[in-house]
Amino acid sequence: MSEATGKKAVLELDGKKIELPIYSGTLGPDVIDVKDVLASGHFTFDPGFMATASCESKITFIDGDKGILLHRGYPIDQLATQASYLETCYLLLNGELPTEEQKEKFKKNVRQHTMVHDQVSRFYNGFRRDAHPMAIMVGVVGALSAFYHNNLDIEDVNHREITAIRLIAKIPTLAAWSYKYTVGQPFVYPRNDLSYAENFLYMMFATPADRDYQVNPVLAKAMDRIFTLHADHEQNASTSTVRLAGSTGANPYACIAAGISALWGPAHGGANEAVLKMLDEIGSVDNVAEFMEKVKRKEVKLMGFGHRVYKNFDPRAKVMKQTCDEVLAALGINDPQLALAMELEKIALSDPYFVERKLYPNVDFYSGIILKAIGIPTEMFTVIFALARTVGWISHWLEMHSGPYKIGRPRQLYTGATQRDIQR
Repeated sequence: MSEATGKKAVLELDGKKIELPIYSGTLGPDVIDVKDVLASGHFTFDPGFMATASCESKITFIDGDKGILLHRGYPIDQLATQASYLETCYLLLNGELPTEEQKEKFKKNVRQHTMVHDQVSRFYNGFRRDAHPMAIMVGVVGALSAFYHNNLDIEDVNHREITAIRLIAKIPTLAAWSYKYTVGQPFVYPRNDLSYAENFLYMMFATPADRDYQVNPVLAKAMDRIFTLHADHEQNASTSTVRLAGSTGANPYACIAAGISALWGPAHGGANEAVLKMLDEIGSVDNVAEFMEKVKRKEVKLMGFGHRVYKNFDPRAKVMKQTCDEVLAALGINDPQLALAMELEKIALSDPYFVERKLYPNVDFYSGIILKAIGIPTEMFTVIFALARTVGWISHWLEMHSGPYKIGRPRQLYTGATQRDIQR
């Protein structure tokens, strides 16, 4: 629990002073408890929740000014390079990195739940073939509660834990199937002899005609890192949505579906997809210099650079850049769009305008390039983000339900019409 600092903020309203307690976390700025403002007949006003802590959490800490991202205290670059995605999942869920025995048990539990009920596959036939994969994911993930309703008592810790494992295990299967459905290929069932990332790539790209499909280990490593780097990011829009939905007592599958819906927005999970669209609009390397001048004149928006939270280099981007270089070298790709992206990066890292404003390439810039190089279509980018972020969402949902919580109920500054009567 947070601790009172002994200090108080004093707010003067209508000649009366209200003392507001100040609390300290283990890291980050102190917070002012403003709930007593309500008793005075006032609300606080903070559009976008720029300065509002909506909950107390032990999962993830971000210092945007210093470019720090910690999961349970561990720096993200260490987790991405020294731990696997499933080890990171275990950490987020349980608070500690697993021992070798715990890791193997956890991996086994996940493997046992990679299959989905056979009737789930019929849901896909209800969508048009040209449906966006995220539309499919919202519907199918929400429908899981109809198949696993025997473990939906949110007050039962065992039910909560088995649901967390089910979600982490099944989302890759559902995600790969959303791709297969839109391209008209038969579903590929999971192989439990493969790693988590290998299994996803196998279900994405293997076909019944290619029985000996082998996953490139460099691509599997890159995918595992992409999963790890997107696993959690504190109280972002989709995570806050999951917590808000969870505060109503909604079942966890509905809550995760709500998170997927929030993630779909181009300002959130759709950012890496927007990077590729921007590259399409630029067209060729010859147009990069002029495009960057337009950015300086604020005529166009530069996607994949800078971040709302990070006012320094995105710590995830450093690992992602290294991974991007490894993937491009391993595949030997000569793609004009990728060459264009590298020219954008070069200018952004050397031009004083971008350096002074700390508009560094962020994780979305590099992840979009990597996913394109692997052969994943842009409409699947946000689906992969949702796959990776599922563990973060369910970790926050579990944390919220492990202690007392209140239903979320923000207030508003009403600026509409005053009371009036119907005149007839």
